[in-house]
Amino acid sequence: MARGHLITLEGGEGAGKSTQMGHLEAWLLTKKFDVLTTREPGGTPGAEAVRHAVLSGKAKHLGPVAEAALFAAARADNVQNIIRPALESGAVVICDRYIDSSRVYQGVSGGVPEAVLEPMQRAVVEGAAPDLTLIFDIDPVEGLERAAKVWAEEGPDRYEQDQLDQQHVRRRAFLDIAAREPHRCVVIDASVDEETVKKNVQKAVKAYLDRAAQ
Repeated sequence: MARGHLITLEGGEGAGKSTQMGHLEAWLLTKKFDVLTTREPGGTPGAEAVRHAVLSGKAKHLGPVAEAALFAAARADNVQNIIRPALESGAVVICDRYIDSSRVYQGVSGGVPEAVLEPMQRAVVEGAAPDLTLIFDIDPVEGLERAAKVWAEEGPDRYEQDQLDQQHVRRRAFLDIAAREPHRCVVIDASVDEETVKKNVQKAVKAYLDRAAQ
C-alpha cells in the first residue's frame, strides 16, 4: 500500500487550528480518505502526560533544552505509535502542531540552538516528515483575544501567558519557515471568518492531493 499523507497545522495562539482540523477531517472523510487526527504534544497517554507537564508550566524550571527534549520524547511516542503506522496503512494523518512548532517555540523563541534542536527532530521524525504544512497566520493581538474566550474554563497555558512581543517573534518565525519552504508550506489567513478559512484549507489540501496523485 502506498504511504499516506502527513498534513500538519501550525501557527500562533488562537489561530483556530483545532477547529479547522475538525473541519478538514470531516471533509476528507466525505472524499473517502482514511483519516487520523492527533496533536502535539499528545496523541498517546505518555505524550499527553508530557503535554500537561509542559503547558502547565511545571517543566519550565528545567530550562529550554530540557523542555525541547521532553517535546522530542513526546513526539517520538506519537510518531512510533500513532503517526507512522497510520501513514504506512495509507491514511491521511492531520497533526495539530509538529516539528515547526518546536523550531519556533523552543528554537527561535526559546533560544535552543539549531545545532541542538535539529538532530532531535531528525532522529524522531525519520520516515514521518510532513508532506503539507498549513500555517495559520493571525495578528497575535487578535489571536490572544480569541484564545481568552476559553480561558474562563481552563485558564491560559504556559505559552498563552507569554508577553506580546514573544507572540510577534513566533508569528514572524512561522512566516519565515513558510518563505523558506514554499514547496511544503501554505499560509492560511486565519483572521477571516471560520467558513472562509475552512474553504481556503480545503483548497490548499486539494491542490496538494491532486499533485501527489500525479
